[in-house]
Amino acid sequence: MEKKDPYAALRYKEFNIFILVRFALVFAWSMQFIIIEWQVYALTGDPLYIGIIGLMEIIPALTMALFAGHIVDQKEKRNLLAVCIALFSLISFGLFWVTSQEVTDTWPVNRILYVIYAFVFFGGLLRSFFGPSIFSLVALIVPKKVYPNAATWNSSTWQMARVLGVSFAGFSIGWLGENEQMGVHWSLCIVFGLVLFSLIMLFQIKKKPILNPNIGEPIGRSLKEGVNFVFKTKAILGALTLDMVSVLFGGAIALAAVFAEDILKVGPQGFGILVAAPNVGSFLTMLVTAYIPIVKKAGMKLLIAVFGFGLSIIAFGLSSIFWISVVALFFSGVFDGVSMVIRQTILQLKTPDHMRGRVSSVNSMFVGSSNELGAFESGLTAKLMGTASAVVFGGTMTLYTVLMTGVVLPSFPKLDLTKDMEDHEKEEN
Repeated sequence: MEKKDPYAALRYKEFNIFILVRFALVFAWSMQFIIIEWQVYALTGDPLYIGIIGLMEIIPALTMALFAGHIVDQKEKRNLLAVCIALFSLISFGLFWVTSQEVTDTWPVNRILYVIYAFVFFGGLLRSFFGPSIFSLVALIVPKKVYPNAATWNSSTWQMARVLGVSFAGFSIGWLGENEQMGVHWSLCIVFGLVLFSLIMLFQIKKKPILNPNIGEPIGRSLKEGVNFVFKTKAILGALTLDMVSVLFGGAIALAAVFAEDILKVGPQGFGILVAAPNVGSFLTMLVTAYIPIVKKAGMKLLIAVFGFGLSIIAFGLSSIFWISVVALFFSGVFDGVSMVIRQTILQLKTPDHMRGRVSSVNSMFVGSSNELGAFESGLTAKLMGTASAVVFGGTMTLYTVLMTGVVLPSFPKLDLTKDMEDHEKEEN
């Protein structure tokens, strides 16, 4: 194997444009989700209503996931992603409108909540197409030999956008406008502008060929093939299961607004720091992985990363001191960053080109949607057992899942991707 080039993927112009588009989208989406969580809690004062935001997004995302993967594998990826971004801009504008002073002063709280949940629901429909489209497009922009490096920069960009997006959202609520309500409104205007920017930049990427040899394949057969592939490929199944459960039960960040207001009493600025801390940890970690090979003993490294994530979540749940809470969330991000890069590398190396949409859709059902389901689980358990106890429970379930994965899939800790990398390099040389 050649010497590792930490900037291999960045040497391709279209990948740099793709990274810029991804950054703008994730920054905007992260801002929007955090702002809406804050707005809903400000309107209701009840963490259960925050959980419902996640539920409203996961229902359509799960329902449409497999169908979306089939469509992505059948269509040209660049234009399909453009349609998704254009529709997302309409949702962003709708949320900007429903948080205006005119609406909040004249509408009852229940009506505002229903409209917000409706926009979140339609956003969930789009989410089911975003993941497979992006996953498939990046594989057509760079050669296979730089997939691990592309996964690192792609994940790093995602985390950096999350860091800046959630941080800016937390601070902009207090900075923009004469009060927090106007801060929410004008923050969502920025979200709308970023989405339009990403749409314009996307057209700097050329249209890509459709590599699926089975165009027009019956949808039932297509979906069955994708699901069967995931469940037969133990490396992919193990990685998705670990991430799904850690995100589902380790979704402490969904309760950050409650911790900031009621437990740590640090207000919107402290809230911004809390939600940014894990993303800072992830981003810094993933920058390091660009220089350090992660394909060797990937399975064991993933197990250790998820276990460390669970311990960090437990520490956060037990803390009532602000700086300890921030440090715990930072380390949860460190371990999550390692987990994300390894999982994306496994998916890229183990998935055939013609099945990327469907495999990514199954991934979104396992992992992507569990973010929203995790938000609902956190809100519900916080309602039933208290906020701190709910977070500790989630971290404990994450540790249990790591141990069970090693027992149920004994081959997973031995997973090594070195040979996969060497095979891909031989194919392209």
